[in-house]
Amino acid sequence: MRRAIAACLYAAGRYWLWTMRRWILLFVIVVSVLIADQITKQAVIDNLRLGESRQPAPFLAPFFQITRSENTGASFGFLPQAGDVFLIIALIVSAALVVFYGRLPVAANVTRIGMGLVIGGALGNAIDRLQHGAVVDFIHYQIPGVISNVSNLADHAIVLGVILIFVDSWRLDRANRQVTLDGEESATTDVSE
Repeated sequence: MRRAIAACLYAAGRYWLWTMRRWILLFVIVVSVLIADQITKQAVIDNLRLGESRQPAPFLAPFFQITRSENTGASFGFLPQAGDVFLIIALIVSAALVVFYGRLPVAANVTRIGMGLVIGGALGNAIDRLQHGAVVDFIHYQIPGVISNVSNLADHAIVLGVILIFVDSWRLDRANRQVTLDGEESATTDVSE
């Protein structure tokens, strides 16, 4: 009886530690993204006027520069008057991701990292909307005649996070299908024997 109780307590302790590590991972990623995002944005605000550009690497001149910009809308300036709506959406999406995060399967570690990046990026841009009434953008990259975009670290964290979530979902789905196929093959083999 004592061994059974000890085994249960040991298993419960291991589960608790695993659960805490998951939440600590989320916290570390979100806080890291927020700190990096807010520090870089503040450096741009302190050193550049709105619309001013700097060239950190002259050999990248036609493709990359630092340009201070503000965006009251969504990506690419879409819906510029709807900043408050995007603030509310960012907070709702972040809360939903935190709830969903706790329900992820054990094998979804890459998804956990992706969710941390998305939440950190969304909250970084939400902080900007609250502090400045707009999102501070400064990473200006372009391919002349093709694309020109000004973004920030939070935007890049969101994009990378979404990519990681999709890739991990695809990987997990593929692994689950393989397990199902293997199970069907062994059931077919058992029946034929």
